[in-house]
Amino acid sequence: MPKISVEVPQELLDDVDDHVGADGKFVNRSEAIRASMRKMLDMLDDIDSRQGRLDDE
Repeated sequence: MPKISVEVPQELLDDVDDHVGADGKFVNRSEAIRASMRKMLDMLDDIDSRQGRLDDE
């Protein structure tokens, strides 16, 4: 799996950390970020589909 580096504002990282760990929804930051990316991409696909911009490949 490729690794990437990104700069993230501290307030956003603090928000992510609230959802990570034993009491959170995710086991680590990477899982939280991957889940967020998947959800965002699904939402963009839905928007593109409604606008007729998605190829049927």
